[in-house]
Amino acid sequence: MLPSRSLSSLLALPALAFLSLSASASPHPRTASSPATLKLAVRINSYGIKNIAAADRARIQARQAGDSSSITVTSTGAIYTADIGVGNPATYYTLSVDTGSSNTWIGANKAYEKTVTSQDTGNTFYVAYGDESGKKKYASGEEYIDTVTLNSDLVIDNQSIGVASSTSIGDGVDGLLGVGPVGLTRGTVSNTDEVATVTQNLYMQGTISSEVLGVFFAPASSSDSSGELTFGGYDASKITGDVSYVSITSTSPASTYWGIDQSISYGDTPILDETAGIVDTGTTLILIATDAFNKYQSATGATFNEEVGLLQISSDQYDQLSPLYFAIGGVTYELTPNAQIWPRSLNTAVGGDANSIYLVIADNGSPSGSGLDFTNGYCFLQRFYSVYDTTNSRVGFATTQYTDATTN
Repeated sequence: MLPSRSLSSLLALPALAFLSLSASASPHPRTASSPATLKLAVRINSYGIKNIAAADRARIQARQAGDSSSITVTSTGAIYTADIGVGNPATYYTLSVDTGSSNTWIGANKAYEKTVTSQDTGNTFYVAYGDESGKKKYASGEEYIDTVTLNSDLVIDNQSIGVASSTSIGDGVDGLLGVGPVGLTRGTVSNTDEVATVTQNLYMQGTISSEVLGVFFAPASSSDSSGELTFGGYDASKITGDVSYVSITSTSPASTYWGIDQSISYGDTPILDETAGIVDTGTTLILIATDAFNKYQSATGATFNEEVGLLQISSDQYDQLSPLYFAIGGVTYELTPNAQIWPRSLNTAVGGDANSIYLVIADNGSPSGSGLDFTNGYCFLQRFYSVYDTTNSRVGFATTQYTDATTN
């Protein structure tokens, strides 16, 4: 596992940059009524991915096409990883953590070590992953049942996991830990309808009392640069107000994911009427429908930087930038001007100029009305705590100490 590091040391790393999940052990197992928290450290992808908007857009377009098994896990600007134990005694694998997918599989870089708890189901798995170059990435192999250890508080018996014998995915990770809705696993494993997710099994085995996941990220440019996942609830110490919930949208394909309905305004100017989209930790930017993006660009006066793939504004335009308001379930969430810009200290990590100002609002490549008209990615979630509540079919948000921060 990777410990929390200063921002300067993160940018110095030449390999794939990501968020690392640190298992914080407790001397006593938790009861089902006590949520269990895993600490996070933040890193930004510097593995040669210069156009993070294109990578994010490819991920979303695969979902708009209705292919629930198509996601991107290696080409976004921010990736979240966990060192997860498999077997008994456990072998640890570094897996990408994603709320936008649900299969858990290993084997991309480190071979599966079978132990007494390993059971070959005889079934096969295959998951295809979209890529911004138009090529398909994939993982395929045998489906096993095994013990999975998130930390000493979170041990899952008989978890179904894929063991890849063939994969085009690597780039510093051994596989993927999916914490999205269970329906995303349909059609990925032979002779199987759905595959229980790790969150679902924690709930079914009584380790957590509700099938809920809380997610907290600090901005990558903050002095803290940390975060956490909380299984079975949320961490009240990380929020500055109440959690407000909205039901999962009924609009497809957003309804397949952690989909919600929202509208967006730039200052007093509406740019996106209430429509369906998703909340996704695996997407770096905030993506909106093309017509809404054009309105935003016009309102801000930004120009499009072809090399970086992001909107760019001058210092004077930044001084005139208005808040961006997200109306979700009767509650309005304000994305401040500072929250709308890419961290200036990380400009060079995405191929930009150190002294320029880039915006984190990007075009999803499709007009509104697609059924997935926005994606609230990491740049939104670093400003608001998010809660993914399968038990009550809803998503929640709350303000944090970073909601109004000027770290960028």
